[in-house]
Amino acid sequence: MAFVRVAGTSDIPAGTIKECTVGEAVIALANVGGKFHAISNTCLHRGGPLGQGLLDGSVVTCPWHGWQFDVATGKTVQNAKFGVDCFPVEVRGEEIFVDLSASK
Repeated sequence: MAFVRVAGTSDIPAGTIKECTVGEAVIALANVGGKFHAISNTCLHRGGPLGQGLLDGSVVTCPWHGWQFDVATGKTVQNAKFGVDCFPVEVRGEEIFVDLSASK
């Protein structure tokens, strides 16, 4: 899969995170000070929706049980050995594209 358009830049204001559907997948797309990051939407703990969590700086807190992930790396704040998939993002004009085939 190549880069696919997932949202407009105005859909994800700075300091927010949102769930975005890409084909059959759902990702969490965050805007940290104008830089966009895409991670898996599924928390490692109990599968909570990270895109519905609270974003504080670059850290999203899962709304179900409070696990925290750095949206720039996908790693958990509590133990960097663990993390969710993190995907490359490109901004083209006013549109955001994500490549789900190239997780980091």
